[in-house]
Amino acid sequence: MAVVGIGQTKHVAARRDVSIAGLVREAAQRALADAELTWADIDAVVIGKAPDFFEGVMMPELYLADALGAVGKPMLRVHTAGSVGGSTALVATNLVAGRVHGTVLTLAYEKQSESNAMWGLSLPIPFQQPLLAGAGGFFAPHVRAYMRRTGAPDTVGSLVAYKDRRNALKNPYAHLHEHDITLEKVQASPMLWDPIRYSETCPSSDGACAMVLTDRAGAARSPRPAAWMHGGAMRSEPTLFAGKDFVSPQAGKDCAADVYRQAGIADPRRDIDAVEMYVPFSWYEPMWLENLGFADEGEGWKLTESGVTELDGDLPVNMSGGVLSTNPIGASGMIRFAEAALQVRGQAGEHQVEGARRVLGHAYGGGSQFFSMWLVGAEPPTS
Repeated sequence: MAVVGIGQTKHVAARRDVSIAGLVREAAQRALADAELTWADIDAVVIGKAPDFFEGVMMPELYLADALGAVGKPMLRVHTAGSVGGSTALVATNLVAGRVHGTVLTLAYEKQSESNAMWGLSLPIPFQQPLLAGAGGFFAPHVRAYMRRTGAPDTVGSLVAYKDRRNALKNPYAHLHEHDITLEKVQASPMLWDPIRYSETCPSSDGACAMVLTDRAGAARSPRPAAWMHGGAMRSEPTLFAGKDFVSPQAGKDCAADVYRQAGIADPRRDIDAVEMYVPFSWYEPMWLENLGFADEGEGWKLTESGVTELDGDLPVNMSGGVLSTNPIGASGMIRFAEAALQVRGQAGEHQVEGARRVLGHAYGGGSQFFSMWLVGAEPPTS
């Protein structure tokens, strides 16, 4: 299975010039143009987004079928909280790999300007742990637990945010382009959820991302280099259960291990060239470095602090600016997957990692309970 077309919108705080249908069509048309295909070449469509109550449009896939050229074609909707963009791409991948369809358009989006994600994520649900004013209130205690467990200094989060915001300046599609960003400005920004500062959090974005996935025959006809699927997996676990490790969830470890097994990865730090990782709050970079096997337990923050994860480092992380710079929630996971594909196709522009041959795309969602990942390469898998 291969990625032969990728399209993104310019991610911004509010796209008031288009409806949701116009937003998704923009990304889809760019993906089709990249693949040099038309709507007639698409056998099926797989769409994903965050909860319907964000924009208040129930079952939006039904009315978006027209905009996506899906009338009379199979269309699937996927939802796995924040990881949905990744899960959506994997469902589409499986349709191609299973030979159900030859060429599939997959797309994910969010129009947060027409929603209220902060309070949408804070609904008072009986017998459920409250989210305490949005996702940041939920995850901040887990960051504190990581700091206690590892002895990480409280400057690590600001280093991640400073890196990702600088990377975003090289990505024309990124939402936040803070040309005057400095480490001191990040560290002086207001504290929102101790220890997470304002500049260490993701923005609220409108945007969409689309990819065209096809089989080997379709990839052979592609006029541009393909990104080849080497491994992909989804895992989940309950939001709450006795003994759950919120700092390094087992589902994340299991998902990564499955992807590495499929791809023949024995040592991810050595065998993988770069990572597009789902980091909505800066401290999750070192946390996920450990969870995904790039660092030993307690050592992830040292990779960040030493510059390993910089764009020119030994293991670049979030070359595009990541979720910290662009966050249309339903599409954020797919953007990670698409950016990984752009890297191995050599099409990432100013944020291209030289010589990137195998790149991991990663997404997580909910209360660290949904995980989706894929590894793409510049060459087709040998098996």
